[in-house]
Amino acid sequence: MSALDAKVPEGSLDQKWSSHKQDSKLINPANKRKFKVIVVGSGLAGGAAAASLAELGYQVKCFCYQDSARRAHSIAAQGGINAAKNYQNDGDSVYRLFYDTIKGGDFRSRESNVYRLAEVSNNIIDQCVAQGVPFAREYGGLLDNRSFGGAQVKRTFYAAGQTGQQLLIGCYQALNKEIAEGGVEMFPRSEMLELVLVDGHAKGIVVRDLVTGKISTHAADTVILATGGYGNVFFLSTNAMGCNVTAAWRACKKGAYFANPCYTQIHPTCIPVSGDYQSKLTLMSESLRNDGRIWVPKSKETAAKLRKKEMKPAEVPEEERDYYLERKYPSFGNLSPRDISSRSAKEVCDEGLGIAPTGLGVYLDFRDAISRLGEDTIRARYGNLFQMYEKIAGENPYETPMMIYPAVHYTMGGLWVDYNLMSNLPGLHVLGEANFSDHGANRLGASALMQGLADGYFVIPSTIAVYLATQKPGSVTTDHPEFTKALEAVNERTKKLLSIQGKRTVDSFHRELGQIMWDKCGMSRTREGLDEALEKIPKIREAFWSDVKVTGTGETLNMELEKAGRVADFIEFAEMMCLDAREREESCGGHFREEYQYTEADPEVQSGYLSPGEAKRDDENFCHVSAWEFKGVGVPPVLHKEVLEWETVKPSVRSYK
Repeated sequence: MSALDAKVPEGSLDQKWSSHKQDSKLINPANKRKFKVIVVGSGLAGGAAAASLAELGYQVKCFCYQDSARRAHSIAAQGGINAAKNYQNDGDSVYRLFYDTIKGGDFRSRESNVYRLAEVSNNIIDQCVAQGVPFAREYGGLLDNRSFGGAQVKRTFYAAGQTGQQLLIGCYQALNKEIAEGGVEMFPRSEMLELVLVDGHAKGIVVRDLVTGKISTHAADTVILATGGYGNVFFLSTNAMGCNVTAAWRACKKGAYFANPCYTQIHPTCIPVSGDYQSKLTLMSESLRNDGRIWVPKSKETAAKLRKKEMKPAEVPEEERDYYLERKYPSFGNLSPRDISSRSAKEVCDEGLGIAPTGLGVYLDFRDAISRLGEDTIRARYGNLFQMYEKIAGENPYETPMMIYPAVHYTMGGLWVDYNLMSNLPGLHVLGEANFSDHGANRLGASALMQGLADGYFVIPSTIAVYLATQKPGSVTTDHPEFTKALEAVNERTKKLLSIQGKRTVDSFHRELGQIMWDKCGMSRTREGLDEALEKIPKIREAFWSDVKVTGTGETLNMELEKAGRVADFIEFAEMMCLDAREREESCGGHFREEYQYTEADPEVQSGYLSPGEAKRDDENFCHVSAWEFKGVGVPPVLHKEVLEWETVKPSVRSYK
């Protein structure tokens, strides 16, 4: 085990970023044109990075597995993007956004990165407005804001319930401009299957053309991964079905450290699971919690009648409703952070008060908001979300409450990066959800879009030169033997997957793995459950490589082959994820170990500061980033630690009461 150097600049927190830019090496415009950059992923982080770097003069190759960058999963974000503009004059500031993010992440993120994120957040809004992003506006024409969980100010900019889509269109326009001008060469329907290292530096990738099956190599002076998160390790999640861990995991297998893989976010407002036939889940935006009130009946008898449709929610008298978030967390109420809101929903359902047919569901009710503001106002704010709910659930949310339940949404873990967003592998930079850096153990709502655009538009254009200034441009080409070796490894793996010809489908293995991960490493974890998962996962891996059936060939379009490679990576990654969850013997944010929670015996509960059942951190032993080094399939990974040092914030007991 070794300590990790995050290369955090010296100086006061509010001066680190400006000082770092001032002190960093630069590359003159003529020399930038000599450097080649590979960007894998074309969502908000990858697309913004590719466009910005090309604008600066770098030669950029951008790869995505979708048929267009326009289809990146960033498009699915609904509710908004945070920034510390303080347009509402309600007390917001860069420091307050920084502190809310640190606290929301349960004091498990790096101070310097989070402050930089808050600092550049305001620039993002200006950039996006200039691109024509149609943010909601107040009557007078000024940009509007709404609230999200974990904050007591309105700082979330939004475009109805399709903020991610509108931001991606802006990014896509910038990317297309650079494609048209020759600065970016775009490779859609291309999946990265291997990272190529030359003398320990990331210098290229191997990709498969998903239409023709052709496998090719690409060299550059540096590689950027902006490939999203790994939530689909649980099979059912709010992620698009194509989202996967492959690019990050293949980099990990080449030596990149994977940080905090056990930090996964459970989102409290998802449409509940309705049957075994489902392949994904649908998220209802956190923005709905601005006006919707969350409740369950106070009696199990009433809950049973609601589940059986023997009673309508409107028939439950006000005095028999438990608005449990408002009761438990009066200061934040229905806008309590996601981890806390999710566990609270699980608690009431575990008590038999769930109202969905499965018992796993609570109400999100707009009755009072419609009465206070009128249906037209609610329709203007959330109309497309209400329409989406009605199409899926078959009920009109203007007339009856929505049913929601927590589900896997975002992943805070990712490849370890330093302050420059470079991994421990020289030349490998990682942006957005694919890195671990900004959200700690729990991401606040509306911060994913903020981080992706911050990394792509404002951070990597400055920090990539720190590495490239040390390199001779074009010194590595695909003629290097390492590219041949990587190409052969990919071809061999493909042949192996196609040759097994077993009896089970790829999806059956994915579903089996996902159920184990949800049950044993999901919303709550125990050492006993994690031990059980770590016994079962190797057996799933063994069965997969002996009994999976992948139809078709590798020389053409083959979605089963795509899925097989991704599920094989999920199975290997899941083992590291469970090891990380078992090693971290504390509860923090989205990582809830049942053995470590506040009880009636704790003075914090007796004083009324906390409720029993809240996550109990162990700052003495676990105030660090856990970065895991892959050592081989079935071989325990090696743990490296980055100690989290607090210069400005003092970690405290996290209360939202």
